[in-house]
Amino acid sequence: MANPNLIGGGRYTRAEVSGDKRRLDNSHVSRPALLKRLWHYLGRNRLLLVLAMALSLSSSLLALYGPKLSGTAINAIDLGAGKVDFATVYRCAILMAVFYVASSCLTFLLNAVMIRLSRTVSKQMRHDVFENLASLPVSFFDRWQTGDIISTITYDVDTVNQALSSDLMQILQSVVTVTVSFLMMLSIAPKLVIVFVFTIPITIFFVRWLTKKVRPMFSRRSRKLGELNGFVEEMLSGQKTIRAYDREDEVLSRFDDKNGEAVKAYTVAEAYGTITGPSVNCINNVSLALVCLCGSLLFLKGEIGLGDLSSFVQYSRKFSGPINELANIIAELQSALAAAERVFSLIDAEPEKADAPDAIELTDVRGDVELRDVDFSYVPGKPIIEGLNLHAEPGSLTAIVGPTGAGKTTIINLLMRFYDVNAGGVYVDGKDVRTLTRSSLRRAYTMVLQDTWLFHGTIFENIAYGKPNATMDEVVAAAKAAHIHSYISRLPDGYNTVLSDNGAGISMGQRQLLTIARAMLVDAHMLILDEATSNVDTRTEQRIQAAMRTLMQGKTCFVIAHRLSTIRSADHILVLDGGKVVEQGTHDSLMEKRGFYYRLYQAQFDSVA
Repeated sequence: MANPNLIGGGRYTRAEVSGDKRRLDNSHVSRPALLKRLWHYLGRNRLLLVLAMALSLSSSLLALYGPKLSGTAINAIDLGAGKVDFATVYRCAILMAVFYVASSCLTFLLNAVMIRLSRTVSKQMRHDVFENLASLPVSFFDRWQTGDIISTITYDVDTVNQALSSDLMQILQSVVTVTVSFLMMLSIAPKLVIVFVFTIPITIFFVRWLTKKVRPMFSRRSRKLGELNGFVEEMLSGQKTIRAYDREDEVLSRFDDKNGEAVKAYTVAEAYGTITGPSVNCINNVSLALVCLCGSLLFLKGEIGLGDLSSFVQYSRKFSGPINELANIIAELQSALAAAERVFSLIDAEPEKADAPDAIELTDVRGDVELRDVDFSYVPGKPIIEGLNLHAEPGSLTAIVGPTGAGKTTIINLLMRFYDVNAGGVYVDGKDVRTLTRSSLRRAYTMVLQDTWLFHGTIFENIAYGKPNATMDEVVAAAKAAHIHSYISRLPDGYNTVLSDNGAGISMGQRQLLTIARAMLVDAHMLILDEATSNVDTRTEQRIQAAMRTLMQGKTCFVIAHRLSTIRSADHILVLDGGKVVEQGTHDSLMEKRGFYYRLYQAQFDSVA
């Protein structure tokens, strides 16, 4: 099975091209910086945020007034005289019911607002991620697995969204509850507050220690899940090859290893994360027991009333409860921060180098292409191309041939400026491509690659992809020229037939013909064919070559081909080996030399024979 991580003609892996083992995370980013960026996303929806804060504050205050009313009601009972001030008791009971009901209603509204706010934030995050992906250089996608990127856009964004929709408001409510409860306890019995002077520092230090320990574990969990998704995406795309080589057991074994690593990382992170809640709860229970003990002694001394003691105990529970809840959501927060690191790593990924400030638009293209003394390497110290010279005159057909790994596809990357040369220069119509805008340069080319790409949409939309304003007549003409019109006409919905899953259900040859029709439709001045006819039969290939020569009349064409019989009519043949031009000329002149090209051609001829 071909390794999709190989690039540059199969000579180097993506990890080698990247120059290191970087992954989609920013574990070096501090928590305050991450929280600040998340807050920035929330700040884009100020009205919803202010409304959520107002609802949270109102709901918490209403609920917190209940213990005070409860204490007032208890104090209305005179145990010594056996009398009860029922008016006060009834008034307090009614107010408590009204306040608690109102608090519940406000909490319901708060949840609705937070759901809308979090969905808005997650939508914006996905938009920012995808927008930056569209601006990233091709080299980025040579380094990172597609599945890992997809995992970040889906799972990691959802994890952040979950934290924003629930944990954020829970933290806000907890802060309000703890603050108000502390002030109320201080007003009721300042001496009893001393108990928390000992228990709160213990809680804070424990939570801080555990947070530092847990954060890398959640980063590892997100990373391992991304690796698992990348592996699954790779294996699913290669099912036919896997089955053809009877490698199902080996794939299952590798999946079990990846899955085991992901599960282990998840288990370890969750195990340490869940330690926080029970531990803090234990500390809080100890503090509550001390409050009851000390409060009873103060009551016996007559320094505090029974109602006030009852209120203090209720406030102490409300004071310690949020602390326990905060401890419980520490794991979720660590998971969200780890996910946010990966999301922001995509948003912060350096986009393709901007055009030069004085870059000009490529207009009135003639198609005169020249490579002068070009040196290039994906990895420093490992050259792919050395001292390459090539001149393609306007309207000419240049074929690039050579063994695997010779650097043929790399030349295409340089022509399209997916990568910039290390030395020398690439020129179009006498202009260095580095002085041109990338968009105008790439619009001047049309590409047909060996790997077909069809998107979910109708056949008409797929063919007209490069020319959105194309008419049906133009699309049909391109399909006829590509010898795919008769097949499309036999389909029940013709050109309105919907393709899905990269054209699943139609043959590789038919997919290739559709992409060739797409290229024919675009009015570009230069054409690049990278093994474009590798999936069609010889007879169809000959017809396509003839049609292309007619349609691309006066346009510069570059063809990468392994079947040398298909490029015999090329105006110029460039023979590469080891990144260097070993021969160049026409087919007849190269055959007369009986050199490297001759041996390649004879080897194919003997193989066919």
